[in-house]
Amino acid sequence: MNISDALLPLADTEENLESARRGFIATIADAHITDAKGRVNWSLRDFSFLDESAQGPDTVHANLWQHARLNNLHGLFKVTERIYQVRGFDVSNITFVEGETGVVIVDPLTVAETAEAALKLYREHRGHRPVTGLIYTHSHADHFGGARGVLDEQDAIARRVPIVAPSGFMWHTVSENVLAGNAMGRRAMFQFGVSLPRHACGTVDCGMGKAVPMGTTTLIPPTRSIEQESETHVIDGVEIIFHLALESEAPSEMFLHFPGLRALNMAEIGTQALHNLCPLRGAQVRDSRLWSRYIDQALDRYAPTADVVFAQHNWPTWGNEKIRGYLRDQRDMYKHLHDQTVRLMNRGLTGIEVAEAMKLPDSLAGRWANHGFYGTISHNVRSIVQHYLGWYDGNPAHLHLLPPEEAGPRYVRYMGGADALLAQAREDFARGEHRWVAEVTNHLVFADPGNQAARALCADALEQMGFAAESATWRNAFLLGAQELRKGVPNVRRRNVSRDLVGALPIELLMDSFAVRLDAQRAEGLRMDIEWHDRDAAETWAMHLGNATLTYLPGAVRGQADARVTLSRTAMAQWQTHPAGLPDAFGQLASAGVIQVEGNADRVVQLLQLLEDFEPMFNVAEP
Repeated sequence: MNISDALLPLADTEENLESARRGFIATIADAHITDAKGRVNWSLRDFSFLDESAQGPDTVHANLWQHARLNNLHGLFKVTERIYQVRGFDVSNITFVEGETGVVIVDPLTVAETAEAALKLYREHRGHRPVTGLIYTHSHADHFGGARGVLDEQDAIARRVPIVAPSGFMWHTVSENVLAGNAMGRRAMFQFGVSLPRHACGTVDCGMGKAVPMGTTTLIPPTRSIEQESETHVIDGVEIIFHLALESEAPSEMFLHFPGLRALNMAEIGTQALHNLCPLRGAQVRDSRLWSRYIDQALDRYAPTADVVFAQHNWPTWGNEKIRGYLRDQRDMYKHLHDQTVRLMNRGLTGIEVAEAMKLPDSLAGRWANHGFYGTISHNVRSIVQHYLGWYDGNPAHLHLLPPEEAGPRYVRYMGGADALLAQAREDFARGEHRWVAEVTNHLVFADPGNQAARALCADALEQMGFAAESATWRNAFLLGAQELRKGVPNVRRRNVSRDLVGALPIELLMDSFAVRLDAQRAEGLRMDIEWHDRDAAETWAMHLGNATLTYLPGAVRGQADARVTLSRTAMAQWQTHPAGLPDAFGQLASAGVIQVEGNADRVVQLLQLLEDFEPMFNVAEP
């Protein structure tokens, strides 16, 4: 598993503890944040156990325990003159840059409730400065979702407050989780340990922060897009160099340099941990070669005039010499993983073999920020192999494997039956061979999900792997797998869909979302042509159903359309978030005139009835 048994150097630990505490001004008790109805959006109260021991228990990797303790520090911190951060109020950080007349905000957290609380804390100690600029560093929800908690859109329009984002921001913001969103949401539960208890045998951290908050995800569309590799703009008297880092940690991302303040903000491509090249929740594989190059550009162009480097997760690094060393190590780590993975790949090693063979050189492995508290060497190098070669490892025996439900019973029969398998697995468990025990008992669980002894032993093995994991995300995944084998899949309510995000959905992505939900068997033999017109974008798309497949092109239908649907972005949001479901909601909104339909509206409803409503809590650790 490439879990490091070596503890972090004591000097590195003390240095990061000092950095994580540096500049502290004030906080609120337990960072406890509730909404107007008293519902808890965020709280570190349940993580108080981390303060009970500096060394930590045997159930948590010693390095992860130290990292989790630092991520537990919360409140308003001074980064440098005129730059402040609120950390520990969300999985991400919010940054405040004081201008001539107000404050420029960088990344307003995940939800409006935590962002509002962070701004309130800042104003209590730095004065009631108006928001004079809003910057989104990249297209992940924990960096824009709290926008309406810090800024009123109409007030922003009236005051002409610039809202700045990197190229492609809106497209990637609404697209990344649309098509595979249901699968990603379920897998994210394992990455972040959403339903795990918070204690020394449960979740302790998620690497980039403590956890994901609950609340209202919002979005105010940007008014300015950074399109050139490097652009300099002055916002409220503050000179900012925006440097694009596209297709790195996010498909739309940039980092920021404040030359007058001698400060460098690396967004999320330079944090205090090894990041993910493909997160456990799933995503398109990120390019580690490009990632390294962007850090190199920051090192070359901006580090010479920086006294502090900070990010939108974790804590800063101060001192020019330390900044250069930190960026060099981060640059070389991602490049080393890329180059050595490709080298071993070209020698014929498969992804799983590279993962077992790969290790960082001691000069890189000894640094805190290069440890796998979030991503790991193991799954990152397999992501690099996937980036170049895809899912197939080249062995023809693996080209057409049986699915687990069919393979499981055969494995069990070949191993001499369930009792013999369990007897050998218990012996291996006693010898500490937890990886193997999890693998073989998983076959038995898929062969016979009702075998409680198999479920229990597989859970025990996964739990021990979780206790040993340095990576918070691996720990969460192992422990949640164990919990679900013991207790079953929890009954979790559906996620609330953000009206702001749905309202920003381009018609093309709406077409895509329909296409991946189409029940092909029920659509067999049907044909129809429907035009969809986005009034706000003045954009029309022609959708065709045939061969149990939805296709679509920009422009009008060639020939006679069954129906033409016209709707605004406001109507789109109202429809997509309506509790009645798409077909019934469409009929209601069409009858009310919110959505306009020319032609046969029943054909549109017929199409919508063919779309599958995904079950969010599908099984993962069992068939």
